Amino acid sequence: MTIKVNAMGDACPIPVVKTQKAMQELGGAGTVETLVDNETAVQNLGKLAASKGCTSKTEKLGENEYRVTITVGENAKVEEQSGECYTCGKPKTVAVLSSDKMGSGNDELGGALMKAFVFALSQQETLPDTILCYNGGVKLTCEGSESLEDLKGMAARGVEIMSCGTCLNFYDLKEKLAVGEVTNMYVIVEKMSGADRVVRP
Repeated sequence: MTIKVNAMGDACPIPVVKTQKAMQELGGAGTVETLVDNETAVQNLGKLAASKGCTSKTEKLGENEYRVTITVGENAKVEEQSGECYTCGKPKTVAVLSSDKMGSGNDELGGALMKAFVFALSQQETLPDTILCYNGGVKLTCEGSESLEDLKGMAARGVEIMSCGTCLNFYDLKEKLAVGEVTNMYVIVEKMSGADRVVRP
């Protein structure tokens, strides 16, 4: 089985994120072919392959166009996500949204500030690896959220978005989740503990 990944024009760390997800989707032996547009991405996709016990081959297809083929064996360890960005050594960053309001005082102002925060976060050149939402923060990932499109845009660029299942149930929002996936407290603690930095609005 071969999975093709187009990471042309993608900023760090998206080529690595996309490739690693494709390696996981193989569910066993197979190959992942990733198209990238710079040599740094090529080199660091090679590092990703080596770290997972896989082999890689690079072909230059044209100016600023490369194809990296990673061969995944039956015993390759691709189930765990790396805590490091192979492409630039960027620290692993987790953003925590624990409310749909930012700050305390006036709820209307707090809502406007949170909307602005999520938008500003989505415009950063380097996005967080993961966004964790719990308590009132899960409202941001559900239908009707004014931040939904910004969150969907980040998800499309490889950001992992996770909402607490207990919190979704508490607010009766589980059926309205519109971006990302449901998670639990164990994973939330694991993600925060494994991060190099945690961003909180």
